[in-house]
Amino acid sequence: MTTQEILKDAEERMKKALEVFQHDLRGMRTGRASPQMLDALRVDNYGTLSPIRDVASVTAPDASTLVIKPYVAESLKEIEKAIRSSDLGLAPNNDGKVIRLTIPPMSGDQRKKIVAQIKKSAEAAKVSCRNIRRDSNKHFDDAEKAKTMTEDERDKGKAKIQDLLKTYESKIDALSAAKEKEVMEQ
Repeated sequence: MTTQEILKDAEERMKKALEVFQHDLRGMRTGRASPQMLDALRVDNYGTLSPIRDVASVTAPDASTLVIKPYVAESLKEIEKAIRSSDLGLAPNNDGKVIRLTIPPMSGDQRKKIVAQIKKSAEAAKVSCRNIRRDSNKHFDDAEKAKTMTEDERDKGKAKIQDLLKTYESKIDALSAAKEKEVMEQ
């Protein structure tokens, strides 16, 4: 592999790790109602577990309420069942046409737990990026051993990979800090 190929592969993989982290953050509960809170929820849709967005529209009319309107009225019971069996801790209010979820305000302990979860998820994303760096450095070492790259090229490539890692770690830290701030707001 050439230096450019190794760098491109590393950047694509680090970008993917960042996207996974962003997706994890979207699903975490904050003090406000957000349709993304239900992204991980799967509903039995004619024998197949489907994401809730495939069977219903989810809106947040205000900061403490989510409204779920199924595309097909028959799936209302399945959506309600999926919410009750999830770990969201929310009680669905079914009026026969839509489901309303009232998001209770979070206690200080709940906020601290979510901040800890955010930090854990951020660290996992950083570890993924560090593993990508390790793999890339191994590619550089292998290329140098195979005499397809000079020692100087290998060292410059490793330095570029390190810079790339620092960039992605700082992006992860920024996202984590913003989400922590959002969670801790009253």
